[in-house]
Amino acid sequence: MTDLAKKRLLLGITGGVAAYKAAELVRLLVRAGVEVQVVMTQAACQFITPVTMQALSGRPVFTDLWDNRIDNGMAHIDFTRDVDAVVVAPASADFIAKLAHGLADDLLSTLCLARMCPLLVAPAMNKQMWENPATQRNAAQIRSDSITLLGPASGAQACGETGMGRMLEAEDLLAGIEAFFQPRLLPGRHVLITAGPTFEAIDAVRGITNSSSGKMGYAVARAAIESGAEVKLISGPTCLRPPAGAELVNVTSAQEMLKAVNEAVNWADIFIGVAAVADYYVLNPSEQKIKKDAHILTLELAPNPDIVSNVMNLPNPPFCVGFAAESENLYEYAEMKRRRKNLPLLAANLVQTAVGGDDNELVLFDDEGPHPLPRASKIVLARQLIAHIAKLYEKIPNGKAA
Repeated sequence: MTDLAKKRLLLGITGGVAAYKAAELVRLLVRAGVEVQVVMTQAACQFITPVTMQALSGRPVFTDLWDNRIDNGMAHIDFTRDVDAVVVAPASADFIAKLAHGLADDLLSTLCLARMCPLLVAPAMNKQMWENPATQRNAAQIRSDSITLLGPASGAQACGETGMGRMLEAEDLLAGIEAFFQPRLLPGRHVLITAGPTFEAIDAVRGITNSSSGKMGYAVARAAIESGAEVKLISGPTCLRPPAGAELVNVTSAQEMLKAVNEAVNWADIFIGVAAVADYYVLNPSEQKIKKDAHILTLELAPNPDIVSNVMNLPNPPFCVGFAAESENLYEYAEMKRRRKNLPLLAANLVQTAVGGDDNELVLFDDEGPHPLPRASKIVLARQLIAHIAKLYEKIPNGKAA
């Protein structure tokens, strides 16, 4: 189950080719335990059928303000009184204009005007329509009216052009909806996060790395964004997409990661070192591929700098959080590492339970002792970690850089 389990959402669909993504969104929402009521405009029915949406949601779909299935004739009132939020995806330029000007000429626009719950909209339109000054004014107006915009994104469009206006993918919309319901524990704070492995070159094609997938660090970045923070994510090589809203800095080696951290650390209120940084690098890597022969290859290794310790030892460091992966004696070794680095908080896990998977178990170590977090998905653990960080950060007089 997810944080959306047992939520009730009304999903509005307006006319646009991106309506096909709404089908996948409904599937994901239902799988997450959400009760979904679909309302479609007449234009939306030109792109995807109510039958499809009814099959996916398991509930009747409504398209008409005067639908006689509603006994009191007030669907625009009844539909929003028992839902946690209204989500309109896709939201066309025309529908955004209606919201901005309070127009209500069909079921969906009328219930949005009469709602007593939050409204989230996912714009979807041609890039010229999105960039048009009228649309930008309308988008600014609905933001000022406390309507949340999810996207749009930039990318290839059905018209053949490329640019802003593309609706977010269903998985990104699901993440955005889930994020909307998270508490804003670090509003406006600057959070710097390292994630993933590092790669230390041996020659032009080979290197020393580790089995870190980066999933935990990316989950922490997502949770920090959900908490209202601004996030810079410095990542070693991974195959992951960064969470929406994160400023991504790609690096390869530990030295490159240290340089990127040093360039950003004065900006940060909080630093979270999740990356699995290689302890050693090859002292004299070959610029060319080393040819295989029958001889034993000897590598001379030198220690990499400890990035978390470097940050912690700055004259005015941000609030620092370290990560530790151990194969045994987790409680003993993790607490020793925390004290050696003088960290206010360290998150630790056994490598046997975490590397590469979608679930994890963490133990948080601070001055009050260990705080075990039971096995859960990495995003759930990341949210618990951010909540713990926020609690400790609040105790700092005025905070760092405040």
